[in-house]
Amino acid sequence: MLNSLKKEVLLANQELQARNLVIYTWGNVSGIDREMGLVVIKPSGVAYDDLTVDDMVVLDLEGNIVEGKLRPSSDTATHLELYTQFPEIGGVVHTHSLWATVWAQACRGIPCRGTTHADYFYGEIPCTRPLTQEEVASDYELNTGRVIVERFAELDYREVPAVLVAEHAPFVWGKDAAEAVHNSVVLEQVAQMAYLTRELSGSDAPISAHVLEKHYLRKHGPGAYYGQ
Repeated sequence: MLNSLKKEVLLANQELQARNLVIYTWGNVSGIDREMGLVVIKPSGVAYDDLTVDDMVVLDLEGNIVEGKLRPSSDTATHLELYTQFPEIGGVVHTHSLWATVWAQACRGIPCRGTTHADYFYGEIPCTRPLTQEEVASDYELNTGRVIVERFAELDYREVPAVLVAEHAPFVWGKDAAEAVHNSVVLEQVAQMAYLTRELSGSDAPISAHVLEKHYLRKHGPGAYYGQ
């Protein structure tokens, strides 16, 4: 079942390691088949070098295992909540990549300081509020997804395909698993750039609004002209 999607998710998980976004088993990628309502995700705690297509776990959106012999990622409930609430995404990535996680641990969003950021994210990459003791004690992973959705109540998840979970780490998404990984790589780069820019400039002043607008819209707007 879903052999093509399983292979895509396997390769996306391996790409996390190739791009130095994870060490050991500190991350996971999933992908969804919207027509079937099924999600493929990395199994919990399995090293990336050891992963095979047959190790991928297939679940429905209620979290029931449809296919697979291994337990799915411990972050599965967060992934499922994002797929349920963000209906246009097709892939989700969670890592503990160094620079993005530094901002998450500081409970600070990443300001848009320049055009590299603006090419991918339409403004600040937001940080959620910290989870309460009760939210952590009961349905922790589901509540992680819920605080992400809560943070995007007045934001467009399509325009800012990433979030920092306070005291935790980033979650990133895209039209499919490969794009979600791509966005994760960009997130890590702009997180480092923003930190170093703040150190050099001594401020968190964002990019000029008109430059942000130009760079985001030339790539993603109705009159986009970037690329072939």
